[in-house]
Amino acid sequence: MGGLQSVARELGVSEGQAASGAEALVPAILGGLKKQTQSQPAGLGGLGDLLGRLGGGGLLDQVLAPQPTDPSPGNEVLGQIFGSKDVSRTVAQSAASQTGLDPSLLEKMLPLLAMLVAGYMAKQGGGAAAAQPASEASGLGGLLGSLLGGRSGGAGAPGLGSMLDMDGDGNPLDDILRMAGKALR
Repeated sequence: MGGLQSVARELGVSEGQAASGAEALVPAILGGLKKQTQSQPAGLGGLGDLLGRLGGGGLLDQVLAPQPTDPSPGNEVLGQIFGSKDVSRTVAQSAASQTGLDPSLLEKMLPLLAMLVAGYMAKQGGGAAAAQPASEASGLGGLLGSLLGGRSGGAGAPGLGSMLDMDGDGNPLDDILRMAGKALR
């Protein structure tokens, strides 16, 4: 889809840096969206409604457009899924230690990636991708692959999902949620 090129252009970094940041940040965004789905009695409809209220597929279009992206809608998405700026900062700090990228760069990248993920999921029919069992690492890898512009899609997708699984239990989301939980303490 070209999401990485857009983020790289927007932040004035290389595509490699954008890819590295995205691989560290997107799982936290997906984890936050999954948590929202589980906490809403409406389930999938709840996530679809939330994505629609936050801007739906238009969020994706805003990031992919050639003009500069207003990060406000992305910050709104992050507020909904993380609850506080402290969690966003912790996610960025953790990603910085993983990638070696500057935390302030990752904090700028986070709302853009949130817009990409939420907009992509809205276009895919209200977030069905987030409702997959977390053990389906290939589902996560496939979603990341298509979001990141095919860089890791196709046959390599399950490997990406596995790479994001920090404790090797087949479920990368529990690791992300644990990281977010530490930020709330």
